[in-house]
Amino acid sequence: MTIRTKTPDLLDNPPVPVQVKLAAAWTSFMFLYIYVDYFHLYKPGTVGNILAGVVFEFDVSPTLLTFMLASVAIPAVMVMLSMTLPARMNRATNLVVASLYIPYSVFNAAGESWAWASFYGLSIGIEVLLLAFVLRSAWTWPRTPAVPAGPATTDLRQDVRQ
Repeated sequence: MTIRTKTPDLLDNPPVPVQVKLAAAWTSFMFLYIYVDYFHLYKPGTVGNILAGVVFEFDVSPTLLTFMLASVAIPAVMVMLSMTLPARMNRATNLVVASLYIPYSVFNAAGESWAWASFYGLSIGIEVLLLAFVLRSAWTWPRTPAVPAGPATTDLRQDVRQ
């Protein structure tokens, strides 16, 4: 007599390429970045200041809006670059951009009162965690070992020279 036991199907967990991890992290960062800016509009006085032509301490101007657009466009472009750049350039670009965006994200809390600490702490904390994930993923990018030149490679080089 045989006893049949049903074994649960194991879920397949294929490895995720580094480029996909980076693009996902930048996408998450972008969603958070945009929503933090959107929810900031609900802060009392913000819309009034914008209508009066002032954002933070700066007068609204084409230069300010261009800077603000660039600060959103760079992470947005990083989604695409993370999927398309060659590995070496991809790694370097992600390391540099994420390193620059950490202090930039922290700056968002400058001049804010403690009453808003939970909002800025949560938003900046998650942004920094996402950027740290980008840094770690790019820093630990898997390497392919170089194949040492052996007789077969040397023979191929000889044939090319002839």
